[in-house]
Amino acid sequence: MASTIPATMKAVVYVESNKVSVQEHPVPDIADDEILVKNVAIALNPTDWKHVDWKLGKVGSISGCDFSGVVVKVGKSVTDGPKVGDHVAGVAHGAAYLDEGAFAEYVKTFADIVWIVPENTFSHEQAAAYGVAFWTAVQAFYAPGRLGLVEPPAKSPTPEWVLIYGGSSGVGLCAIQLARLSGYKVITTASPRNHELLKSLGADVTIDYHDPDVVAKIKQVTGDTLKYALETIGDEETHKVAIEAIGPSGGRVVGLNLMASKETGRKDVTITETLLYSVSGRPFSLGPMQFPAAPEDRTHMAAFLKKLPQYVLEGALKPIPVKLWEGGLEAIPSGFQYMREGKVSAEKIVYRV
Repeated sequence: MASTIPATMKAVVYVESNKVSVQEHPVPDIADDEILVKNVAIALNPTDWKHVDWKLGKVGSISGCDFSGVVVKVGKSVTDGPKVGDHVAGVAHGAAYLDEGAFAEYVKTFADIVWIVPENTFSHEQAAAYGVAFWTAVQAFYAPGRLGLVEPPAKSPTPEWVLIYGGSSGVGLCAIQLARLSGYKVITTASPRNHELLKSLGADVTIDYHDPDVVAKIKQVTGDTLKYALETIGDEETHKVAIEAIGPSGGRVVGLNLMASKETGRKDVTITETLLYSVSGRPFSLGPMQFPAAPEDRTHMAAFLKKLPQYVLEGALKPIPVKLWEGGLEAIPSGFQYMREGKVSAEKIVYRV
């Protein structure tokens, strides 16, 4: 199989004028602990266009995080992991490295942080959509130092409430399912048009996020006992809602905005911002910001991903809705613009490569 791998490929490259361009690019070499995947489908995330617009990427790097494809080469030390021919899906740190991003015909990744997609379950499009969004929900709930929920297959001994603010976001769609899998009751916010979808994924109660009494309604439904909240939008106001919804006994909020204030205004509520890129176990940068290695995050995600195929086989975790965007790699800029305009709701944009 390795002999059929070409020397170059088409890739979506971050260029100096702060845009992306489809270019010929070398197919990446792999290290002993890595695999090479021939992509079949890729999915968009807000972080992809933000790396471009906010000048967070490195010039010449490959854009994109989420991918699903077929393993075509494995490193020498990969003995207990994916094999050539396996359908795998995973997350790359797009626009950070010259040879690693997902928006390309081939992507390289560490062998221990992909998941093997069971046959006759998720399509490549559905598996690609389970990248950044799903992994972020896993990290926010269960990784060391985050929300501290009971991790499956264990279940919470009592059916406590979890607030997922922004249930129709990609992270929210996945987090609802994970919370139910862990034995929690889920209250979530979203536009009314998405309420039925969120209930089908496991939400117990859905509230219109436009409702001026949203905090009071959360407190009423939960009996003012809420201790855990995941805030997926990242605005100052949405953070405030999540913090205020926590009951008088205090609790924890996890958000997704590193620039947000850590000050909650309440001594009994802690807030932590989580960033998925730490799962690589390497130090990394976002523009001028430097982040130390977090090997514990890689260890945790690798262990969780080994459990994921069984949950998918059992139907305990369902695919989230996808919107297939025609045009392949060349059409990624138009998908970026669609996301910039805030048009994505309750679905993930995916492409065939």
